[in-house]
Amino acid sequence: MGAQVSIISRLGQDDFAKMALDAWEKSGVTPYIQQSPDDYTGAAYIFIEEASGNNAIIIAPGAAAKISAADLEAQAELIATADVFVTQLEQPMEAALKGLKIARSAGVKKILNPAPTENLPTEMLALCDYITPNETETEALTSLSAHSVADEAKATEVLCDMGVTTPIITLGDKGAYLYGHGLIAPFIAAAVLETTGAGDAFNGGVAAALSEWFTDSEAVKIGCANAGISPHAPVPRTLCQLANRLTN
Repeated sequence: MGAQVSIISRLGQDDFAKMALDAWEKSGVTPYIQQSPDDYTGAAYIFIEEASGNNAIIIAPGAAAKISAADLEAQAELIATADVFVTQLEQPMEAALKGLKIARSAGVKKILNPAPTENLPTEMLALCDYITPNETETEALTSLSAHSVADEAKATEVLCDMGVTTPIITLGDKGAYLYGHGLIAPFIAAAVLETTGAGDAFNGGVAAALSEWFTDSEAVKIGCANAGISPHAPVPRTLCQLANRLTN
């Protein structure tokens, strides 16, 4: 999508580490990585339900389980000079919390993808400009279902009361619910698809759009479009191409 991207993480020194480094190099992602010969690189086993395309994922975090708040502090300048900081919960929460604090101090836009589901401290939610839970994660965070527009409206209000500035509930093939704007339908409709990575593509699309100062609703539309395209990758597209298609 043309965004300049950096990633902070930990890897082992194994074949999966080489795969990750090769993928980042091919994609133009700049890694800020520590590698340990004593740890394996984090991996996941993904189960797909053929009828629906829904998935379940077993995660073995490996070296990623040792990402620390100190690792984020060591990259404070990198975070502070970013347009958008994105984090999630596949590493220890203390690391995500430290990254969010650094970004907030620097006035950087912050996105938290709260996956896998965890009980989040109020302090952490109050640091988030945007949070992007799916329906299951929304229920875990708010104790409210998100199966209708009315449900989603109520859940985003609760998340706002918990400190989040702009909650966004991702709804799979239904699109996303953006606080203050309502349901944003998906730009690219599709039949049953293998959806692994679609949430990551959504968050990446939103982050890239926000870094270019698109509005929240435009960014969510671009995120939905990127998620819809992602099962068909590699499909060439740029942020400008997605934005042009959305507005024409």
